[in-house]
Amino acid sequence: MAFLEGYRIVHGEAFADGKKGGILREQRVINGLTQQQVADRAGIGLQQYQKFESGERNLKTASFQIACRVLEALEMDIVKYHHNEYIIGEKIFMDHEGMKYEKTGKLVSEDVE
Repeated sequence: MAFLEGYRIVHGEAFADGKKGGILREQRVINGLTQQQVADRAGIGLQQYQKFESGERNLKTASFQIACRVLEALEMDIVKYHHNEYIIGEKIFMDHEGMKYEKTGKLVSEDVE
């Protein structure tokens, strides 16, 4: 498994507690976006996006147009998303504060304000 060294594994859409939407949050944080910025880019309301990210609503059962706009806002490929191919998060590294994303330098446990 050395080829995965330095990467955080993200299992499709699932959170550790089994809820859906984890990959959306993961991609949003990697891109340094707030939930409001994603919602604005996708042309949807903040609460609607929050429901996708929290798992209260499944993006795969939303209209094709909304799913495409949300995924485009997150710079994700709809085909890869549909086939659950987003399974490896951004490269991470460890420093004195803990595990951080390489691109943003933010802690893995941190969210974008």
